[in-house]
Amino acid sequence: MSSVPTPQAVREIADGYAFTGPALDLGAVLLDGTAYPDAPVRIPLGVLNRHGLVAGATGTGKTKTLQLIAEQLSGQGVPVFLADVKGDVSGVSAPGTPSERTSARAAEVGQQWAAQGCPAEFYSLGGLGAGIPVRATVTSFGPLLLAKVLDLNETQESSLSLVFHYADSKGLELYDLKDLTAVIAFLASPEGKEELKLIGGLSAATAGVILRALTVLENEGAGAFFGEPEFDTAELLRTTPEGRGVVSVLELPAVQDRPRLFSTFLMWLLADLYQELPEVGDLDRPKLVFFFDEAHLLFKGASKAFLEAITQTVRLIRSKGIGIFFVTQTPRDVPSDVLAQLGNRVQHALRAFTPDDAKALKATVSTFPRSSYDLGEVLTSLGTGEAVVTVLSEKGAPTPVAATRLRAPQSLMGPIEAGALQAAVDASPLTARYRDAVDRESAYEKLAARAPRPEAAPTGAAGQPADRTAQEPVPERRESPEERKEGVGGLIGSLLSNPTVKSFARSAGRQLGQEISRSLFGTSKRRR
Repeated sequence: MSSVPTPQAVREIADGYAFTGPALDLGAVLLDGTAYPDAPVRIPLGVLNRHGLVAGATGTGKTKTLQLIAEQLSGQGVPVFLADVKGDVSGVSAPGTPSERTSARAAEVGQQWAAQGCPAEFYSLGGLGAGIPVRATVTSFGPLLLAKVLDLNETQESSLSLVFHYADSKGLELYDLKDLTAVIAFLASPEGKEELKLIGGLSAATAGVILRALTVLENEGAGAFFGEPEFDTAELLRTTPEGRGVVSVLELPAVQDRPRLFSTFLMWLLADLYQELPEVGDLDRPKLVFFFDEAHLLFKGASKAFLEAITQTVRLIRSKGIGIFFVTQTPRDVPSDVLAQLGNRVQHALRAFTPDDAKALKATVSTFPRSSYDLGEVLTSLGTGEAVVTVLSEKGAPTPVAATRLRAPQSLMGPIEAGALQAAVDASPLTARYRDAVDRESAYEKLAARAPRPEAAPTGAAGQPADRTAQEPVPERRESPEERKEGVGGLIGSLLSNPTVKSFARSAGRQLGQEISRSLFGTSKRRR
C-alpha cells in the first residue's frame, strides 16, 4: 500500500466505489499524477448489463482496458465476446510476461499481479483469416442489416425489405447471395411483377442497383460470410467445466478493408442473441458481455430505420442478460439515444490539436457528471493506461468521476504466434461443426429447376396444337450441379421468358408454409 497520505478528495471518491457485492477491479484513483492504491475504482458485476463505453484517442490503451475487463469477467464465470480488429487481442488466451513495467504498475495500483490466460475460442468471418468460420444465412441477416452492408438508400432499403417479404411468404430460402440475386431477378421480370401487384412493386432501376451492389460484395469475397452452416450465437455463452467464462475472439484483420461489413455483422450477432434469448431481467451477473470495437463504423451513414433498430436493441437486450460496451474514439461517434443508455464509462485521453478536436473534447466533458476535476485538463493530460471512469453503483446511481490509473492485464499484452492460434482453432470441437460450407437446395435451385427447356409443340390429330389441359404431365427436368455453377446470368434470361415461374411461385407459398417471423432488424427467428 502507498505510504503517501490519502487526501480527503480521494477518500470521498473511493467511498463511491466501496461496493459490497462482486465487482471488477479497474485500478486506483489518480490525483495530480499520484495513484492511491487504497482508493480502488471498481465496477459492480450486476450492472454490466446496463452497457458501457470505452473511448479514447489511438494509442491511449483502449485495447488493454478491454483485455483487463475481459479476463476478470472470465474469472468470475461470465462469457465475453471481443472483436479483434487490429489482431492484437489474441494474447488474452495466454499468460502474460512479467516485466519491470508490469511490476511497477501493479505496485502503483495495489494489484497482486500473476500471469494467467483465459479459455478462448477464435472465430473469423466466413473463414477469411485464422479462426472458426462464422456464417449467417441471408434470410437470418435480414434486409436492414444487408442494406447497411450494401450502402443502400432508404428507398432501396424498402425495396430490399419487399424482396425478403416475398421470399419468406413463398418459401424461397435465402441462404447465400446467389439465392437473393435469383429472387430479385425474378421479381424484376414480367412474371415477378405480376406476383408483386398486391403488395407493392420493384422498379427495374432499383433492382439493378441492388444487383450491382450484390455483385460488388461478391467480388470482394464477402459471399463467404453468407451461407451455411449458420453460426449459433449460443456458442458465445459457454463456460468451462471449471466455471470460467469462455472469451470468444472474432479475428478481423483479414477484413479490415471492409469495415461496413464487419461492423454490421457484429450487429447481426447481437440481433440474433436478442431474438433467441429469454427475458431474465436484472441478474447478479450478466450472461455475456459484448465488446463492440470500432463502433463508429456501425453508425456512419446509417438510415433512420437502422438507427432506430440499434437503439431499440440496445435498450431491450439488457433484459436478456447481455451487456454491450461500445469502443470508439469519442462519445460523439455514438448517437445520443444510444449514448444515453451506456451507464458505465471508461474515457481514455483525448487530443486537442485541431478545432474539431477541441469541440470533441468539450462535448465529451459535457457527458460526465459534475466533479471536482477540471476534466478538460485531465482528459488531455492522461497517460497511456489511465482513464476517467464513472459507472453505475449497485443501486443504479452514477459513481463519482474518478481519474484512474488502470491495472495491468494478467494475460499476454499482444498477439499470440500464428502457429499457436491455428493450433487452438484446430483443437476446438466447434471447428468440425462450422469449418466446411454447405450448399443446400434453396431459392436459386428452386427457381433454376423451373427454367424452360426447348421442346416441340404437341399437335392433335388434325395437326393443330393440342389442348394442353388434356396432355399428360411432363416430368420436370432438374439442372445438374455443373449447370447450376454457370451462375445466375443464364437464370435471369430464362426467367424473363418463362411462363411457368408465376404459377410455381404462387404454389410455393401454399406448399412451403408461412412467412418467417422477423425482429427489429428484419432478422429471422432461428428454426431449430
